[in-house]
Amino acid sequence: MTQSFRVWLADAGTRGVRILAIVIVALVCARLLKALTRRMVEIAKSHTRVAQMREQQTRTMAGVVYSVGVTLILAVAVLMALPELGFNITPVAAAAAVASLAFGFGAQNLVKDFINGFFIVLEDQYVVGDTIQANGETGRVEYLTLRRTVLRNPAGAIVTIPNSLIGQVSNLSRDWSQAFVDLTVPTSEHVGRALAMLEKICGDFRGDPDWSAALVDGPRVLGVESLALDGTVLRLQVRTVLNRKDDVARELRRRIKLAFEQARIPMHQTHKVDFREDATAAAAVEAASGVHTPD
Repeated sequence: MTQSFRVWLADAGTRGVRILAIVIVALVCARLLKALTRRMVEIAKSHTRVAQMREQQTRTMAGVVYSVGVTLILAVAVLMALPELGFNITPVAAAAAVASLAFGFGAQNLVKDFINGFFIVLEDQYVVGDTIQANGETGRVEYLTLRRTVLRNPAGAIVTIPNSLIGQVSNLSRDWSQAFVDLTVPTSEHVGRALAMLEKICGDFRGDPDWSAALVDGPRVLGVESLALDGTVLRLQVRTVLNRKDDVARELRRRIKLAFEQARIPMHQTHKVDFREDATAAAAVEAASGVHTPD
C-alpha cells in the first residue's frame, strides 16, 4: 500500500465520519422538531369549542413550522456535506441565489398567498368551521392552507379564495351573533301603543324556556329607528348564541305579526307598481285608483 493511498484512505475516512456526523445531527434535529410540534398540538387539545379552535390553529402552525424547519435542516446538511465530497459550494450558492431570485419574481402571487396565509393562522383570524365574509362571499370555512381558503356558501357551492386576495374579513362565528328586527307602523298609529306591545313581546320571549337557551342578550326594544312620510320604523335588537340569530329573528317576527293582529295594530305595507308605457299598464292603474282617464 503506497503512502499516497494511505493518505487518501485516511482522508476519505475522516470525510466519511464528518458526513455521517452531519447526517446524524440532521436526523436528530428533525426528530426533535417533530417531537416539539407534536407537543404543541398535545398541549392545545381540549374538549371546549374555543380550545378546539385553538387546537386547529396550533395544528396548522405546527405543520408549517415542521415543514419549514425540515427544509432548512436538509438545506444546511447538504451545504455542509458538499465540501466533504470535494465540491466547491460557491457556484452552487450563487446558482441557488439566482434561482431563488427568479422564483421570487415568477411566483410573487404564490409568495403573497403563503405570507398572508401564515398571518391568518398566526393571528387566529378564522379556522376551519368558522362562518366568514370575505371578498363578497359568505360561507363556512371548509379547508384552510397557507395558499388558499375554501368556503361553502349558502347555495352549497365551493368557493376557493387565494389568501393573497383576502383583505377585510368578517368572522361570524366568534362569541355571539346579533340580529336587528325592524317593523314599520303607519304614521297615523300611536307609537306608544306599538312600543308597549313590543316590550310585552320581548318580555314573553325572554321568559320562554324553549328559546331562552338561544339568547345571549335581549331581545330589547331600541325604539324609533327612523321617521318617514309613509310610516315610523321601530327596531328590536337581539344577541344569540352562534348560528341562531336567523331562527330567533324569524320567531320574533312571527310573534310580532300575531300580537299586532290580535291588538288590531296596523303594520305598514309597501306596494310596488311597475309603470310601463302601454295600454295594459294604464288600465291597471285606472282600475287600482278608481279614476277613469278620458280618452
